[in-house]
Amino acid sequence: MIRLQRPLWGLIGMNDSDVIAFEKVSFSYGRSKIFDDADLHIPANELVWIVGPNGGGKTTLLKLVLGLLEPDDGTIRIFGGSPASARSRIGYMPQDASLDARFPISVRDVALMGRLGNGHTVGRFKRRDLDAADRALELVGLHDVRRHAFSELSGGQLRRLLIARALACEPDLLILDEPTANLDALVARELHDLLVSLREQMTVVMVSHDPAFVTEQVEQVICVKHDIKVHPTTRVDSAFLSEIYGDKMRVVQHDRGLHDPESGHE
Repeated sequence: MIRLQRPLWGLIGMNDSDVIAFEKVSFSYGRSKIFDDADLHIPANELVWIVGPNGGGKTTLLKLVLGLLEPDDGTIRIFGGSPASARSRIGYMPQDASLDARFPISVRDVALMGRLGNGHTVGRFKRRDLDAADRALELVGLHDVRRHAFSELSGGQLRRLLIARALACEPDLLILDEPTANLDALVARELHDLLVSLREQMTVVMVSHDPAFVTEQVEQVICVKHDIKVHPTTRVDSAFLSEIYGDKMRVVQHDRGLHDPESGHE
């Protein structure tokens, strides 16, 4: 497995501390209360799944972690400090990326965007920036097409490129918002395996509606529904998902055929 060059935890001893810590956090949009006295603790090197209905507060939670919003009450600590002070250590892949396919830039150029604001100054990218972008592209399997126009990529490759852009800053915390959106089952499985391997080097937090991501490698399932509740993965089943998304939610198994016991057909 390709590893990021910068040592992530050896110099700072974060293995015994929380990467993300919410203490009695409250937040509202005007009169609309989103969180009230919410607590959340995510230790280092965990793979965490955030689930919840649209409008339940998942994006708000991410913005609070990123320091884009400030709580009305309570305390948020990222790596023991303020969210703003930790931004250079966070790689973030948004759900929607505004990349104009008509813009003539390469796959590597998109990955290099992750270096902006990470010590990069005005002018040409330095060798260390190029190396970091190339390592990130190799991690996601796009190094061989790094000189291609990004507009040539398939939908699955584009999602991987956005992850590479987030990885290019060599983060200690990787946050992904709907990383499997619009991906077929095979590509989603490859992405899942990548995130599991990345957990050895960083903490991975992802928002996803895909229950296939809940495996034995996921330590915490965080339900965000105008509150923040942490559940063990063993509780994630059809009843759990119906409680979150409504009675019409069903779990669909993609890795086997459907069998009709009456007809005998699959």
